[in-house]
Amino acid sequence: MLTIMKQLLTTVFAFLFVLTAQAQPKAEAGEQELWIENGGRRIFGELFTPAQNAQKRNAKRPIAIIAHGFNGTFDYGRNYFKTMERLGYDCYTFDFPCGSVRSRSDNNTLNMSILDEVSNLKAIVAHFRKQGHRHIVLIGESQGGLVSALTAADLKGKVSQLVLVFPALCIPDNWRQRYPRLEDIQDVTELWGVKMGRRFFEEIHDMRSLDLIGKYRGPVLIVQGDADRVVSMDDSRRAQQLYRPGTLLHVIPGAGHGFKPHEFQEEMEQLQQFLKKP
Repeated sequence: MLTIMKQLLTTVFAFLFVLTAQAQPKAEAGEQELWIENGGRRIFGELFTPAQNAQKRNAKRPIAIIAHGFNGTFDYGRNYFKTMERLGYDCYTFDFPCGSVRSRSDNNTLNMSILDEVSNLKAIVAHFRKQGHRHIVLIGESQGGLVSALTAADLKGKVSQLVLVFPALCIPDNWRQRYPRLEDIQDVTELWGVKMGRRFFEEIHDMRSLDLIGKYRGPVLIVQGDADRVVSMDDSRRAQQLYRPGTLLHVIPGAGHGFKPHEFQEEMEQLQQFLKKP
């Protein structure tokens, strides 16, 4: 009789376990607003978490941080979500304060500053490291590429991999040609309908970005089109030589400064191969 009771109880518990397991909701990919503090600044962003990462500890979840270009927004980074989901990466895309007339962080572009953007990106990396993330990838487009390269150079081992998409490493040189002397800089300069203050140009007047970025010795992927009329391919080639041996420079034939859908897909294919490497 006792044996029969034990068998019945075992059957009941097994049945209840199956019911409980079936009742558990299936994990789904999620997107949520995430504001990050940097001193007196608040940085608006959106955090994407793939379904397969929902139950993992942060230390086991790689994360990619997407830095948009001049006058861009976090929307640019959302294009990476599908690829990051396939790779099992969390993904954070954000608005640089003062980086765009549409920035949800701060849309006063008169206060735009490369050095502030580096500071903000460092604060974002620090936030996710504090949350336990250890494999952190920076992906920067155009001006965001310059900012990501400078940030990686300063943080070194805290950045696991670096991806530069038509990086505007030439920004300091270009504006130095426009304003050879500090006294030449105007109070307000307008570019593509965006107004910037003196500080933007004063801070980078003596900056030589190619002398700085090579301090980062981790893996690097550079993607650029050979028809880019904004950023010179020569700078990307020089950057490839400055970074550690094995740095990848993928050139997309006919692509300009900003990729068409099929060119972006080619970038994603390169990104997947690069991020799958240990």
